[in-house]
Amino acid sequence: MRVKHSQTIYLEKRYPKTMAKCKVEAVDREEFSVSVVIPVFNEELTIGDIVARTRSTLEQFKLPYEVLVIDDGSVDRSAEIAQTSEAHVLREAHQGKGHALRLGFKRAKGDVIVTLDSDGSHQPEEIPLILRCMMENKVDFVIGSRFFDTDVNNAKIPNVNRIGNRMFSDLIRLFTGVKISDSQSGFRAIRSSVIKKMRLNSRGYEVESEMLVKALKMGVRVAEIPISFEQRTVGKSKLDPLKDGTKILYSIITSYLF
Repeated sequence: MRVKHSQTIYLEKRYPKTMAKCKVEAVDREEFSVSVVIPVFNEELTIGDIVARTRSTLEQFKLPYEVLVIDDGSVDRSAEIAQTSEAHVLREAHQGKGHALRLGFKRAKGDVIVTLDSDGSHQPEEIPLILRCMMENKVDFVIGSRFFDTDVNNAKIPNVNRIGNRMFSDLIRLFTGVKISDSQSGFRAIRSSVIKKMRLNSRGYEVESEMLVKALKMGVRVAEIPISFEQRTVGKSKLDPLKDGTKILYSIITSYLF
């Protein structure tokens, strides 16, 4: 399988509240509209805060935007709370994160689609870091990496997650020749024009790998930028390391081969 030439750009983030600085020459700022797609499944304790902070952040960034919450069959008040927080809510029967994201991609109207998790592990205030990278460097796909700031984030991420992520990222590098530090990050931005060219099939957590491998095969310019990360403090992760890890592995291989 031949992979079109892709380039990964690595970025630095200066703390506490400064924009990302890319290790490439910046170009003129690009204007676009943004759709933030947030899949949710039984996260009533966090979704309202995530939506409110996302809207507040994008208001300050002064770009046209929408916030789409895709409720993946929650049996709690997640959808109701998201709607009260002024997100546009789409409800579906429970089929998995990948299915929810695919629905969000179909409904999104923005030129750029941002995804982040609803459990509070991602910080909506860092959305501008990802968008500025895309605007200033003319890239098509930006991944928020939890593994650049290793001293801070590594201690917060369970060993099984770190090891699995490293294994999957190394496998993607083996197949595509492109080094990625955090292939499983759910905090990312991608141009809608790129999404429209993909045929995504994932229903679960393997969707991040499928998107990345297919983007690299298309020759898309990919950038990574360090993000902060907070391990969830309420509720329980829905990810099953063995079951979902197997699906992710299968997705990487099939996305590359077919």
